[in-house]
Amino acid sequence: MRSARRTRTVSAAWRDGAAVVSVPARLSAAQEDQWVLDMVERLRAGRDRGRRGRGARSDADLMERALALSARYLDGRGEPVSVRWVSNQRSRWGSATPEEGTIRLSDRLRPMPAWVQDFVLLHELAHLAEPGGHGPAFRELEGRYPRTPEAKAFLDGVSFARNHLPGDGPGDAAGRHDGDADRD
Repeated sequence: MRSARRTRTVSAAWRDGAAVVSVPARLSAAQEDQWVLDMVERLRAGRDRGRRGRGARSDADLMERALALSARYLDGRGEPVSVRWVSNQRSRWGSATPEEGTIRLSDRLRPMPAWVQDFVLLHELAHLAEPGGHGPAFRELEGRYPRTPEAKAFLDGVSFARNHLPGDGPGDAAGRHDGDADRD
């Protein structure tokens, strides 16, 4: 939408499900087209960030995310039969049973950022794709997730706080954060 009153800035917003971009009237058609493309991309990125930031709330959300992560980072390998939240995992963030194709994530992950949940989910998916433990092939798959080091550090920090800060009570078995054991 061209605006005679708008002289220098470009703005964009969602209105009734449609992106509305306001540009100064002085812009050429080519400049307007480029601004519209850029601003719609920014709007979509912001909307997608908001969705990712909420994290998985249900088992169905977990399954949807697992399939998307498998397709994106594992070339569709390691697709699970089921993925669910569990409340009985106090010493692990997640676990996988490759023979059954099942993944369980500790409900302690629920309040954590979506990218941390995604890392744990991808870690467990890698176990389905490479059931031989934490060997080089497994680590290569796990390392495809771009925030792996950051997620591991986040989980290590949570484990440290639970184990060592006053008033937080007993920890979670020496900081275990993956499906099998303490990070090796």
